[in-house]
Amino acid sequence: MNTDLVVSLIVSAIVYGTPLVLAGLGELLAERSGVLNLGVEGMMLMGAVTGFYASQQLGGPGWIVLIVAMVVAALAGGSMALIHAFLSITVRVNQIVSGLALTIFAGVIGLSTYAGQVWNIGGQHGLHQLNRVDLLGLGEVPIIGPILFDQDPFVYLSWGLVILVTWYLYRTRTGLYLRAVGEAPRSADAMGVNVTKYRYVHTIVGGALAGLGGAYFTLAIAPIWTAGLTAGVGWIAIALVIFAFWRPDVLVLGAYLFGALSSLGFTLQAYGVQMPSEIFSSLPYLMTIVVLAGASTTMARRRIGTPAALGVPYVREEG
Repeated sequence: MNTDLVVSLIVSAIVYGTPLVLAGLGELLAERSGVLNLGVEGMMLMGAVTGFYASQQLGGPGWIVLIVAMVVAALAGGSMALIHAFLSITVRVNQIVSGLALTIFAGVIGLSTYAGQVWNIGGQHGLHQLNRVDLLGLGEVPIIGPILFDQDPFVYLSWGLVILVTWYLYRTRTGLYLRAVGEAPRSADAMGVNVTKYRYVHTIVGGALAGLGGAYFTLAIAPIWTAGLTAGVGWIAIALVIFAFWRPDVLVLGAYLFGALSSLGFTLQAYGVQMPSEIFSSLPYLMTIVVLAGASTTMARRRIGTPAALGVPYVREEG
């Protein structure tokens, strides 16, 4: 196979997989605390629209504008997650219902589309975009240069977050407490761990990462806002957490697999391979169905290691 084609496929997989890495890490943290967040899609769309709006309105050096836009996107996603946390942790509404309601509220037919119309940003070309950084001047090195040393800052941020979350979960006392909250909240509470606090914090952080994942679409992949531009990536991120067995290191590999499937049609067409676009567009969603179907089997449920208290509200006993 042509080496240039292989490199292009890998680079495209990384680019289209990056929003999945960010949103997937956020969902992983929330689920590790025992909170199932089905509102990821809505949070990504809110991050995408608010981040793009901020980048269009702010003046000054481009890199400062983009940093502020990323912060705005994270705040938007975190705010949506706060609503979900309040409903599912404090009010103890069914977490599936709360997450779905949030996606409807903030999704394609909801707040994100309304905000885009009110702000009149639909179809505008972005004034700022995250460009690739030739790291250490090694971007021209054959094969590994474009893959490792010629990516945009979001990609490097996502790699750093994967390392950070892995270290946090398995090498810190706080990460141990987090896993305990997701597995046995009553036992964690007996040890003095504030279950409610852990669930709130990690759900909100998860929403902020989902907001960043959404902003990647409008600040890096294509600097333009259109309603529903995430096209179901939030749902794939949820399935990706199951695919990765709730492990950050496996999650990044799965994200790039889904990213490769998402970008396969564009990459092949650029090299003159013509096939119906519908085939390529359906591949990530077919893979999602396969993952969820496989995870639903009895044997898979026993081996996957789902957090035991996932989706179960915790009520502290008063003694």
